[in-house]
Amino acid sequence: MIKNIVFDMGNVLIRFDPELFLSRYPVSEKEKEILRNRVFRTVEWAMMDRGVLDEVQAKKHILPELPDRLQSIACDLIDRWEEPLVPVDGMMDLLRELKKNQYKLYLLSNAGLRYHTYWKNVEASQLMDGTMISADVKLLKPDPQIYELLLKEFALKPEECVFIDDTSINVEGAVYMHMEGIVFNLDVNELRQKLSALGVKISHLE
Repeated sequence: MIKNIVFDMGNVLIRFDPELFLSRYPVSEKEKEILRNRVFRTVEWAMMDRGVLDEVQAKKHILPELPDRLQSIACDLIDRWEEPLVPVDGMMDLLRELKKNQYKLYLLSNAGLRYHTYWKNVEASQLMDGTMISADVKLLKPDPQIYELLLKEFALKPEECVFIDDTSINVEGAVYMHMEGIVFNLDVNELRQKLSALGVKISHLE
């Protein structure tokens, strides 16, 4: 029986969309592609998520690789990509319903240490029973150790957990650890149906 619902953060609870972030700046399509590749798709970004590199160190590696015109934009993206925080449509209603039905809710996310500055501003944070961030534990999904650590930290049984992530390989990591898993595609109605199929008490199915 499922008792615990574990959520990823980006593109599950809040939008993590480089297109959304880049739309704030007067840059061409070619410049957007440069910023996508040299900011969000870098080893340095992954190292920030792992907690072995901070923003200052990352900028020292990333900025010199960019044209002068884009360096200030890249710096801004690294320092405050989360502004504004945009919730995923319909997710808060689902979270409130799950809490009302006595399910425990947890966060397991690949995120850098800046998480501690913005997480309190995410509405979903008020409903979580526990959180685990990759940068804090120096492990990244889909490493089996991070799921094992989550289970141990909060005394959870894997067969009583379902893990929701927008990346299939991260869901596969949870399933490997004997949790149920759902790949989320920004469709909360579909998620409701998949949770219901696992026996989770859900209303308002469409």
